[in-house]
Amino acid sequence: MHTMIRATPLALAALALMAAASAHAQAQQPAPDDAADVKALMAQLESLKANYAQEVRRLRELDMQVQAMQARLTGKTAPVAGAAPPPQQAVPAGTPAAPASADGYASSAAEAQQAKQESRRSVDDVKQQQAALFSRRFTLENSLSYARYDRKQLSLNGFLALDAIFLGNIAIENVESDTLTYNLAARWGVSPRLTLNLDVPYLARKTVFQKGGAGGSAAAIAQEETTGNGIGDVGMSANYRLFAERGRLPETVLTVGATAPTGRAPYGLDWKVLERDDDDFIRFAVPEQQPTGNGVWQANIGLSAVKTADPAILFANIGYIHSFPRSFDDIDANPDTTNPGDVKLGGSYYFGAGVAFAFNERTSLSISFSDKLSARASTRYKNGQWLKVIGSDANAGTLNLGITYALNQKTTLVSLLGIGLTPDAPDFTLAFKVPYSL
Repeated sequence: MHTMIRATPLALAALALMAAASAHAQAQQPAPDDAADVKALMAQLESLKANYAQEVRRLRELDMQVQAMQARLTGKTAPVAGAAPPPQQAVPAGTPAAPASADGYASSAAEAQQAKQESRRSVDDVKQQQAALFSRRFTLENSLSYARYDRKQLSLNGFLALDAIFLGNIAIENVESDTLTYNLAARWGVSPRLTLNLDVPYLARKTVFQKGGAGGSAAAIAQEETTGNGIGDVGMSANYRLFAERGRLPETVLTVGATAPTGRAPYGLDWKVLERDDDDFIRFAVPEQQPTGNGVWQANIGLSAVKTADPAILFANIGYIHSFPRSFDDIDANPDTTNPGDVKLGGSYYFGAGVAFAFNERTSLSISFSDKLSARASTRYKNGQWLKVIGSDANAGTLNLGITYALNQKTTLVSLLGIGLTPDAPDFTLAFKVPYSL
């Protein structure tokens, strides 16, 4: 006997609802593989966002660098008034913002302008040392330099050679001279084309004289040391910019100046006799005090040129120094006699050239060669004729190395090392300058 189950409409509806609920519950639980795929996609999205933000920062940094280099090449110092700021690039929401300044590069219009101005700082410092910087209103410069001379078999001929060695008419086998000079200079920018300069030096000098054959013995050596200090010869000059740098043409500056004999002249000095022969012939005598100046008026004229070729800065100069004759009460180097007369130093031609490299907005390195050719000096006793002083001509060639570093916006430190290349040049010179712009 079979039992019959009757399906009512209500039962069928209940069964349908139960089946639909079971299917919905299964759909709400994702498979394990789908969950892993979603996590991987989310990780890729975060990585792409981070890479995008980094690339945006790099683009901004490169844009600021290009603006700074263009400003250095074109010489721009300020944006055009009223110019609209560049449009900002759209950045997706959630992207980290670029820092205000990253690794020294600008990320805003104000910082970009500051980068443009700083990019020319090292160039301006080089120009100030080689010619003149007309954009600075007033500059006060303190400098300290040391020069070392060591000469064998020199003859003292009665004048100051190379501003350091007193030359007379008594034979000296060896002369060693050390000179320390402090110079206070003022540079006044009268206009964008004219600058006036004043240089006031103070010298401290020590010279050691050595002579062989003292007391008639070939093996004996006599030695004497003399010193001298005081104000040197004050110099005044003017720089006039003939041509500004444009295209392939360099900035060209004309310099004219004069030097006043404010220092102690090397003529008419008191002498110290160290050795005499039985017949009163003076074998060894030295001046009791070292001179601090040339003793004559001098005028100079020169041209200098500066050309920027980023990152290099090329410079060169050429000029002439003329010395005017002057009378003295005594021009004789013999301590026992007094003979008034006139002295005329020979004219001097100077020239030089070099290159500087601006490493960044603060630092530059320079290397250059300079040379000074001096003609023979002449003397004339009262009512006498002009006579050339043998051995008074000179050729002083020097190799110069320099480093310029900007301490801050107004102060710069300049260090210079000069290496003598010819016998008439100093063995070496070392100088430090600190220009301060007001």
